[in-house]
Amino acid sequence: MGDAITDQYTMLDSERDGEVLRIWLDRPHKLNAIDPVMLREVGDLFQSLEREHDAKVVVLGGKGRSFSAGADRRPEPDPDAPTSTRGKRWYAHLGRRACRAIEDCEIPTIARVQGHAVGGGMCFALSCDFRITTAGTQWYVPEVELAVPLTWAAIPRLIGEVGAARARQLVMLAERIDGSKAADWGIAHECVADEDLDAAVDRWAARVAALPELAIHMTKTTFRGYSRLTSMGDASEADADLIALANLHPDAAAIWRPQP
Repeated sequence: MGDAITDQYTMLDSERDGEVLRIWLDRPHKLNAIDPVMLREVGDLFQSLEREHDAKVVVLGGKGRSFSAGADRRPEPDPDAPTSTRGKRWYAHLGRRACRAIEDCEIPTIARVQGHAVGGGMCFALSCDFRITTAGTQWYVPEVELAVPLTWAAIPRLIGEVGAARARQLVMLAERIDGSKAADWGIAHECVADEDLDAAVDRWAARVAALPELAIHMTKTTFRGYSRLTSMGDASEADADLIALANLHPDAAAIWRPQP
């Protein structure tokens, strides 16, 4: 389905449903795996939503069986990748920039999460204001198992949502949890059966849209300000450097750059 909002994007789709704007990760053949092009498009799109004054709710979902299965470990070459030293560092910040754009969206956001919320997919969902999931959804951040640190400012964001103890368990131990446990831990706001997901998302969207628009916008801004306090000590400003350093280690090289 085409829409003027996403006509310029290759990995995102969108539709308007009254006061609800639905944004879809659109790589179902790859379980919406995230590559640099998708990161760039998500960041650009969500930054542009500050001009969407007719929308009261944004729903972020993934087409097909999964919200997102995480990083695409065999991405297609990106012809727009910068080649300068500073450009390469900016490029390595695309994930952090995309999550920050979702988090800073002027419109309340709801993540519609099914199948997988793995790695960067979980980071996308955590950046939304509300998260609705299904019981069988796998929530998982595998970065430590992949010999790289979890970046994109995800750790302070996760601590702010579920507390340091649960965040440490999820990130340091790369623990897999299902949608029911995600709801129990406060990662998701509601867990439903697969067939009830759309109805639950619609119910949450209607609930948000029915509230006084200015009041909810100002309140979201307040929450966003307080969340900055929890991230003052995080290392996300150096995401690019952390990723580059970790990738130099032979453990990471063996996983991310398999020898032919």
